[in-house]
Amino acid sequence: MLSAASLDLLAPELPSPDRRERLLRVYLSLQDSALLPLKHTTEVIRVTGEDILPVPGMPACIPGVCNWRGEMLWLIDLSQLVGFSPLPWRKPGISPFVIVTENDDPVGLLVMQVEEVEMHSLEQLQPPVAGLFLPELMPFVSGILPGSGTPVLDVLAIAQHHFE
Repeated sequence: MLSAASLDLLAPELPSPDRRERLLRVYLSLQDSALLPLKHTTEVIRVTGEDILPVPGMPACIPGVCNWRGEMLWLIDLSQLVGFSPLPWRKPGISPFVIVTENDDPVGLLVMQVEEVEMHSLEQLQPPVAGLFLPELMPFVSGILPGSGTPVLDVLAIAQHHFE
């Protein structure tokens, strides 16, 4: 889980001589994780099912909107968008995380679990190989970390996918 100490890592970073970037590990299913670059993230918040207002007529991966800093924030169920089971955000006692994207029109990426911030060099990313991931995930994969096989996702591509 995201600890108070790791929230300090969300603060603006100073240039690093080793050129590594901060990535947030999120879980798309119980065992499948991905990394999101923090440079495209404004903040991480928690919501409950009561905080999410469903919007009729939207794709299934867009459960609705929530209030963020007094503004309406569109939410994308990241797991469902990339081919995994939808999050059970409507169940009582469930409080998913929302990763607020940093772009002109921020959107929230709804995920069930957020882990620690990790440091990795994105210069070493390998291109994704067809058949390695679900087909729905492939358009959002920037690359794969060598050695771990963990996909690094393009946050801006995800945020713009259903809102073009």
